[in-house]
Amino acid sequence: MKQLLSYLLWPGLVTTALVLTGLGMTTDHELLVFALIYLGFALTVGVLERLMPHEQTWLKNDGQTFVNLAHTVLNKGVILVIIAVISTVSLAQATAPHTGIIAGLWPSAWPLPAQVLLGLTIAEFGLYWAHRLAHQWAWLWRFHAVHHSVTRLWFINTGRFHFVDTTFSVLLSQPLLYLAGAPSEIFLWISVITAFIGILTHCNIEMRFGPINYAFNTPGLHRWHHSMDVREGNKNYGENLMIWDIVFATFFNPAHRPPAQIGISGPMPSDFLGQLLAPFTSQGEQILPEMASPPEGDRTDPD
Repeated sequence: MKQLLSYLLWPGLVTTALVLTGLGMTTDHELLVFALIYLGFALTVGVLERLMPHEQTWLKNDGQTFVNLAHTVLNKGVILVIIAVISTVSLAQATAPHTGIIAGLWPSAWPLPAQVLLGLTIAEFGLYWAHRLAHQWAWLWRFHAVHHSVTRLWFINTGRFHFVDTTFSVLLSQPLLYLAGAPSEIFLWISVITAFIGILTHCNIEMRFGPINYAFNTPGLHRWHHSMDVREGNKNYGENLMIWDIVFATFFNPAHRPPAQIGISGPMPSDFLGQLLAPFTSQGEQILPEMASPPEGDRTDPD
C-alpha cells in the first residue's frame, strides 16, 4: 500500500492543485484563491515530509529556514512579480491579438491544455539554458550557488534563489513566449505550474515516479542535480519539463539512490544579507563552478 501511494503522490498532488486552481480562475477572486491553494499545497507537502521522508537527515534543522523564506519572498517572489507578471504578461495583453514574430503564429484554436504544454516547452528552452549556463559560467555560478549551498532539500528552500539568478532565468524564458505570441492566460498557467512543481521538486518526500521522470522534473531527478559530484550535479537542468535535458544529453537518472550529502565546495555566508552580497565580493571568487570533487563511499540502492 505504501509503495502504491508513493507512485500516486506526485501526479495526485499536481493534478489536484491544478484542478483547484482552474476552478479558482472562474471566480472573481482568483489571486486570493490561488494564494490559499498554494498555501494549502505547501502545508500538505510539509506534513508529508514528516510522515514519509526520503532522507531522515534532511529533517534536522540547518538554521536556514528564515533565510530561505527571505529569499523566497524578497528575491524570487518580488522579481517574478515585477518581471514576469508586470512586464511580460502586460506586454502580451497590450499586443492582443497576439502576433509574435509571424502574424497568427500562436495556435489559439488549440485546446487550452495543448497551448499550455506548448508554452511550457517554449519557456523551458530558455529556462534550461539559463540554468545550464549558471553552472558553466563562473560569474553566473556565484549567484546560482546561493541555491545550491543548501545542505538539505525540503519545501521551504524551493524559492532560495539570488535575485540576479532569478532575473537571468526569467529574461531568457519569458520573452520567448512573448515572441511566439502566447496570450496572457498561457503566461499565467506556466507560472502556476512552475510554482507547484517547484515545491515538489525540492520536497523531502519518499515518492516513486517511473515514466513521469522522462516528462517532468521530479524530486528524484532534482536530488541528483544537487549532488556535490560534478558528474551528477551538472545534469537535469529542467525547471518543469525534461525534454531539453533529453535533447541535449544532460538527462541523468541512474538506478541507485541519490546522495544525502549535498551542497557546494566553496564558502557561503549563513545570513541573508551576506548571501546577497557574497557574489559581488572577492568571496564570490571562491565559489567555484566545479562545485566539489566526487564524494567518497558507495550508495545504497533505493528500497
